[in-house]
Amino acid sequence: MRKLALALLYTATAALANPALADVAAADGLRDGDMKKLSFHSAPKPAGQAAFATFEGEPLSLSDWNGKWVLVNFWATWCAPCRKEMPALSALQDELGGDRFEVVTIATGRNPPPAMTEFFAEIGVDNLPLHRDPGSKLSREMAVLGLPVTVILNPEGQEVARLMGDAEWDSENARAVLSALIGGEG
Repeated sequence: MRKLALALLYTATAALANPALADVAAADGLRDGDMKKLSFHSAPKPAGQAAFATFEGEPLSLSDWNGKWVLVNFWATWCAPCRKEMPALSALQDELGGDRFEVVTIATGRNPPPAMTEFFAEIGVDNLPLHRDPGSKLSREMAVLGLPVTVILNPEGQEVARLMGDAEWDSENARAVLSALIGGEG
């Protein structure tokens, strides 16, 4: 209860100082459990501009998702924590994905397309994209030093938070944090 009261006080203060930051302040105040690993930045940061590709090889850019909150997850087929985390990301997309929020998965480095499809088939994920960053240009530009790494982009395409390592993205707390962000957008 005390934590909620402090989060509300912090949110109100942030809203008065800068209404655009109120949703981020609210989400930051709700972090608990696994979400304590999620670090909100004091100010939004530019996201990477390097191109990556669809599974079929068509070019993409993170700016393709401007206008909605985006949870970008960098992963690889050889990454055990990625295998553990991906079903939770899938469940999160099922629950919160839509016009205002989307989970975008990007396999970085050497991930042969057949291994990517096998990875998703083995863990039962069929609702997330199989995007590729084979030369790791985007991941390098965004300082992804290990895997998995998840970044949250605001509707302006700026990075507002980052989590290194795996997380329970389908947990009640993760949904509360992300719902505060999405709901703050009005």
